[in-house]
Amino acid sequence: MSYSMPPQTHIGHVHLKVADLERALGFYRDLLGFEVQQYFGSSAVFLSAGGYHHHIGLNTWHSKNAQPAPVNSAGLFHLAIVYPTRKDLAAILKRLLDAHHPMTGFANHGVSEALYTNDPDKNGVELYWDKPKENWPKDANGNLDMITEALDIEDLLAELNK
Repeated sequence: MSYSMPPQTHIGHVHLKVADLERALGFYRDLLGFEVQQYFGSSAVFLSAGGYHHHIGLNTWHSKNAQPAPVNSAGLFHLAIVYPTRKDLAAILKRLLDAHHPMTGFANHGVSEALYTNDPDKNGVELYWDKPKENWPKDANGNLDMITEALDIEDLLAELNK
């Protein structure tokens, strides 16, 4: 029997194992700007944007002082955070650059523009905004045709002056 997920379904949150809670908060709270909603003792914290109960959970339950997971192993490739506008994406890019936070990549996917980095535990983080659906690239048959091309970073940062 075939089943399709209801179209309103979405991913609610990600919960990450981290080695050092304060170090992780330095990235997710202090740099990216997520707000702490609740601490769970001294081993976990829940963060969100806009007062939601949590978009990101961080814990040290099984990972306190641990090394990052090996790159060539099963597990999380990256979490993705969607910004509402291109200008919002430009603002976080400027914030990351001003903080000298290392970036791992930039891409225009046709459907979105994306920035890639790692958190302090080497978890991949994609920061992006979705282009309007009517501008998404399609192939000759009308099917979605995502791409990976270079992102014009200067053009993105110019959004801050508009």
